[in-house]
Amino acid sequence: MALRGIKVLELAGLAPAPFCGMILSDFGANVIRIDKFPAGPDLDVLSRGKRSISVNLKKSQGRDLVKKLALSSDVLIEPYRKGVMEKLGLGPNDLLTENPKLVYARLTGFGQNGPLADRAGHDINYLAISGMLSYLGRANEKPLFPINLLADFAGGGLMCAFGIVMALLEREKSSRGQVVDTAMTEGAAYLGSFLTSSRKSFIWNQPYKRGTNMLDGGAHFYDTYETKDGRYMAVGAIEPQFYDELLKGLGVDESDAPHMSNFAENKKLFTNIFKTKTLAEWTKIFENTDACVTPILDSQEAALLKHNIDRKTYMKTENGYDPSPAPKLSRTPASNEARLKPQIGQHTLEILKEYNLSNQDIDNLIKNKIVNNNTESKL
Repeated sequence: MALRGIKVLELAGLAPAPFCGMILSDFGANVIRIDKFPAGPDLDVLSRGKRSISVNLKKSQGRDLVKKLALSSDVLIEPYRKGVMEKLGLGPNDLLTENPKLVYARLTGFGQNGPLADRAGHDINYLAISGMLSYLGRANEKPLFPINLLADFAGGGLMCAFGIVMALLEREKSSRGQVVDTAMTEGAAYLGSFLTSSRKSFIWNQPYKRGTNMLDGGAHFYDTYETKDGRYMAVGAIEPQFYDELLKGLGVDESDAPHMSNFAENKKLFTNIFKTKTLAEWTKIFENTDACVTPILDSQEAALLKHNIDRKTYMKTENGYDPSPAPKLSRTPASNEARLKPQIGQHTLEILKEYNLSNQDIDNLIKNKIVNNNTESKL
């Protein structure tokens, strides 16, 4: 695997940072999740392939242990608000001094500097001030946020993993690590580069108004439509040749639904037509065409689609089906196996021995409640 041999420490958090760590783990990195001790409920559902050590960071011995682990690690991922790691004595200045080759990844909403750096927030807030939320939603309705997908996971976890890999690649030349400052606000904005760079092009009305344009729900040929059985079809027939295929499938003459005009009237026509057949019937009509019409499936249905089966897009897990790693590499592919998530502290002994702590040192850490060993293993 592409990242085999890379050692990663991931300070336990929620959503974006665990996703970042999971990406690295899927592609072969040895990811150790540092869980709190005493531990609360384990809410991390993105921990496949990782190992867990439970450390009491409130005690100096626990912080010293993390420093020791960082000395022989390649990457550290921390998900805390600005200044938390510095207060613990585990900031980048502390750790990079001892290990100059460390890639220190910081994942926050607003970044490490600026007027909002100390503020709390969530995906919806990061998306709002990035400018991207203003593009999302129907005309004459309030902006509609896409759950917490864009800022947390795309602009946050994925962008952070990308930054880590770039830093590791550069390290091959310089032999030096660096800080990867990932702000979910900036990541979300960067994802929207096409939207901002194309704002004066023909795909947007001038002046711009949300929900009235070609790609944001304004056009009849790029939208979703309800079927007879209450399901939905996705239509993306932008180009003329694809639009012709769409009209053939619907049984509509272009004179009754011109491609680049009468958006509102055409949308009413398409809405009525799609409600005359079930999702299965429409899927059959369009399955061997280039009409760019597809059924909207839930993730468990998508896992059973022949194309996704052939591509191994999903893997069978204890939860049903979960997405497999992407993209696919020809020589060093990611792991495509359903690996179990670790229990908090499950690998404490294993990891401490791996980092060359003696049995006596380990025993003292356990007795002094610096670490928690959540196994039945014996020293």
